[in-house]
Amino acid sequence: MATLLDRITFNPKQCGGRPCVRGMRIRVSDVLDLFAAGLDAAQILEEMPDLESDDLKACLTFARRRVDHPLLAA
Repeated sequence: MATLLDRITFNPKQCGGRPCVRGMRIRVSDVLDLFAAGLDAAQILEEMPDLESDDLKACLTFARRRVDHPLLAA
């Protein structure tokens, strides 16, 4: 799992520091937007040929981990 998440990079000088895929200017949110718009993995890979299948998995894993965290009430 860690190797998948290594595909997600952060650079404050790129895309406003937002999480990107492998240092490219493809944001995780761009990939998630395409999934949300109803595209499947094959269609996304066709739309963005620089991406690999594991990049899509990494984006989904990253998003899942971001939303699956406990909130502690003060």
